[in-house]
Amino acid sequence: MVSSDIAWAVIRNNSAFLLKKRNCNQAFSTEQCNLKNINSFRYNGLVNTKAVGVTPGPNNKGFTLTTKRVKNANRPGKNLVSVNMKAGPGRSLQKLKSSLVKQRYRKDLTKAALVRASAICRSQKPLPKKKGGKAAAASKKD
Repeated sequence: MVSSDIAWAVIRNNSAFLLKKRNCNQAFSTEQCNLKNINSFRYNGLVNTKAVGVTPGPNNKGFTLTTKRVKNANRPGKNLVSVNMKAGPGRSLQKLKSSLVKQRYRKDLTKAALVRASAICRSQKPLPKKKGGKAAAASKKD
């Protein structure tokens, strides 16, 4: 495997995951382990030997933490490790933070991973019931 700097030089402007839009100076990336979806060396999941990804969990319950194994860098099939976290938002976010900080696995991506995981948990929360005249009238008809 080539060094991450050489791989980044090749991938930077030519990638299947690269997303460029008109009237937008920032190039985006759609790869799996890119927390901010920004085309930069720091957040790139293909180039770095250690990468972190956060996606919604199965059946929209919790989220899935995906990390890369360093020793399986040349084996793409066994490269990624996924862990489902669905113990509730507070406990899951605490476990996510401890797994990244205490194990010293990409401490620089901790904040971005927490932001993305909390946004996923927030989106899975049910909407509150509407108050007001229309809601009361709809319940009386039933």
